[in-house]
Amino acid sequence: MEQAKPAGRVTVYVVPVRDQIAQPVLYILRRGLKEAERKADVVVLDMETPGGALDVTFEIMAALEKFHGSTITFVDKEAVSAGAFISATTREIWFAPDGVIGAAAPVTSTGQDIDETMKLKVVSYLKARVRAISEGKGYRGQVISAMIDKDYELKIGDLVIKPKGELLSLTASEASKTYGDPPRPLLAAGIARNIDDLLRQKFGADGYEIVRLEVTWSEQLAVWLNAIAPVLMGLGVICLFIEFKTPGFGFFGIAGIVLLAVVFLGHYVAGFSGHEPMILFAVGLLLLALEVFLFPGVAVMAVSGVALMLGSLVWSMADIWPNEPITIATSGDLFFQPLINLAGGLALALVLGVALARFMPKGWFWDRMVLQAAIGTAAQTAGAAPEATAEATTHIGSQGMVITPLRPGGEVEIDGRRYQAQLDLGSAAAGTRVVVTGRTDFGLKVEKLPT
Repeated sequence: MEQAKPAGRVTVYVVPVRDQIAQPVLYILRRGLKEAERKADVVVLDMETPGGALDVTFEIMAALEKFHGSTITFVDKEAVSAGAFISATTREIWFAPDGVIGAAAPVTSTGQDIDETMKLKVVSYLKARVRAISEGKGYRGQVISAMIDKDYELKIGDLVIKPKGELLSLTASEASKTYGDPPRPLLAAGIARNIDDLLRQKFGADGYEIVRLEVTWSEQLAVWLNAIAPVLMGLGVICLFIEFKTPGFGFFGIAGIVLLAVVFLGHYVAGFSGHEPMILFAVGLLLLALEVFLFPGVAVMAVSGVALMLGSLVWSMADIWPNEPITIATSGDLFFQPLINLAGGLALALVLGVALARFMPKGWFWDRMVLQAAIGTAAQTAGAAPEATAEATTHIGSQGMVITPLRPGGEVEIDGRRYQAQLDLGSAAAGTRVVVTGRTDFGLKVEKLPT
């Protein structure tokens, strides 16, 4: 049962804003704000970012404006570029002693300057947005404008703080200096050693309770994938290039597609938390499909796939609560009933399988299945009618040439005709000489001839 909050104390929700501003950070912040909307009076952004995507920044700013409580930015180390915009959206901006904010001019995703005409439009729009969110917040609108526009002169009274021709960046002490009459801080609401110190200064030692948003595994993975996206994209392209230069379709093609898919879908990994059993089952199913359709005979993929699928079923049936640690002492009780359920299901499948094998061959349904299977098997011989299966038996001992790489399955050519073939062990490149040693329901069995 949840304990009641002591009277007079505020609940503070701390949300980390780390690394480059991209979709994963947006997912983390949105989740934190939604949880805080139900539980907290104040949200503190624990910020340390070099900047990032402008479109994501606007979405983060819009999300912050929807929160009905108070918002504070704590510049833990740096709030550069997009970080400055996000900070400007919150009600107060606090600094660590070595915190820095500024340099918010718009640039391309690679850090290069944008076209001058486009830059004028973007800067004009950004300054208007900053003015809109900074009304009633002292000098904030002027300060952020000076961070965006190098041609903007920051002047308070007769004192020029930033002349034209450079972008403004501020240290914690510079942001805390007071100007005007009555004196007001330039930007900072205060300086604190850490978030606890900030809250003690603002609410008193016993005036608050703090809740820290725990970043999930999927959100952390999304941040990591976003950081190495250029590497993954380069590897994916080179894999596809190698696949294009080699006959058939195999490892490099699959690897290239997977790597590029990770790049394009990596941002959305942040939303996978809570669906781990389903993801595990999908991975197992994918491995099983690769074994059946692309790499028959490898066995490792099929065994791993089946193990993952069975493990995901046990996981999905276990009564696991979020953020509750699983220890050796509790794991026995936690997984005992799911394992019993799994064993019962497998036993039932075995009994039904034995019953089908025992009784179905005598029925009409089994006869229809066997007939269809026989027709389908004959059709597997490449480049020939169903009757070619019988002909394939006569090729035992014949020699031929590999047409598409055998990994271990592929196509071979014998006496000017193509057949599906499979090696018992290893692989063979196109052009390799082989000898037919037998046949299966799906084609020929071959071995490589000594070179």
